[in-house]
Amino acid sequence: MYEQPNRFGRELRRLRCAAGLTLTGLAGTVHYSKAQLSKVERGLKPPSPTMARLCDAALAANGALSALVPLRPSPATDRTAVTYATDPASGDEASDPHSDNPGKEVWSVSQESPGYGSLRPMGRRQVMTAGAASFLGLGLGAPDALSPSSAPPESGGSALVDVSRTLFDQFRRLGQATGPEAVLPALTAQTRTLHKLAVEAGPRTGSSLLALASRYAEYAGWMAQEAGDNQAAMRWTESAMRMASAAGDQDLAAYALVRRALITLYDNDAARTIQLAQHAQGRQLPPRIRGLAAQREAQGHALAGDYDACMRCLDRAHDLLARSTADSATPVIGATHVPDLAAMTTGWCLYDLGRPKQAAEALDRELARVAPHALRTRTRYGIRQALAHATAGEVEHACALAAPLLSSIQHVSSATVATDVRRLARTLSRFPKNAAVRALAPLLI
Repeated sequence: MYEQPNRFGRELRRLRCAAGLTLTGLAGTVHYSKAQLSKVERGLKPPSPTMARLCDAALAANGALSALVPLRPSPATDRTAVTYATDPASGDEASDPHSDNPGKEVWSVSQESPGYGSLRPMGRRQVMTAGAASFLGLGLGAPDALSPSSAPPESGGSALVDVSRTLFDQFRRLGQATGPEAVLPALTAQTRTLHKLAVEAGPRTGSSLLALASRYAEYAGWMAQEAGDNQAAMRWTESAMRMASAAGDQDLAAYALVRRALITLYDNDAARTIQLAQHAQGRQLPPRIRGLAAQREAQGHALAGDYDACMRCLDRAHDLLARSTADSATPVIGATHVPDLAAMTTGWCLYDLGRPKQAAEALDRELARVAPHALRTRTRYGIRQALAHATAGEVEHACALAAPLLSSIQHVSSATVATDVRRLARTLSRFPKNAAVRALAPLLI
């Protein structure tokens, strides 16, 4: 039990002495107290992964110290005891909202507390009400009337695809301003509807509808992850991959690997994150997909404490994303509200690599470029920005950054943001006598 802390403490002391640093000098660099560092060096107190990364960077250990205190995989949340209903593309009647049996159940997300969600059974009529806007927009008439005869003819298929494409953009905007519970029921209904119509339509229209349904499913996976249910997120993402492949859209099928890698990243699984991201970097894929995959691989290397590999991947991501061109006919794959994804991700990675001051500088610069209406994006990176400043010892500034974001956290109900809020609370707890911390701490619970 005590061997690992003792081993870390011995190595920390050896590197500190080799660098000519006193405990006081190291404490001033990593912003942990001299007493805490002393206990860690003597094996009386286990180091946290954050402390290990900060000491690793301060002593130029090239990942040797970080490797002694690996991040533990995140435990599955017990706030979402959910078995997600069937695959949206499987056709399983038990979860099909178009089934003739009105007693069958489908599932929707609901929030139990900010940042945590659960999926609960929802009646067929409720699902249809949630998706009413999509049916009105598409002019499909009553959902109960769906049958092979309601499938769009090839000649009118393009209008159906265009309207569904426009709706997708609106769902994305809605997802920036509100929580997953407001978006997932409608996304579920729309995905199922598009899938059903794709099966019933002619080959050209069917392929376009199925490809678009896969985009809806991929976004539903992100919203499920934001609701705190990684199991549902994986199911949606796998459905997106299958539908995209069936529609001949290999780009999204590859991007789904990048999405899966985001889930493993939040599970603190660096090796799996890197593996999935590498699989999504085939040479035949467009630059944007490869750039997003390289960016995710960089985050995996940062989690593993490998600075050089991380920077190489970020350079590759920056080059590939700069070469990508937007196609107005299809939804943009990946984040749409971050002007420079590679630059923003660099700030994220620098924090995980134990370089909070550099991370704060990068996040300060990139967040200033994010549009005010992108509430979810500003909240996610804003909390990470505050966390970087707090870890760098700029406690008052961190509190000033975090305070106005607290109301936004309530609106977007993000489990991924909640993870960083907890990290921020733990970091600020190291400064219990600071007045700004005392004022903010109760609001972070």
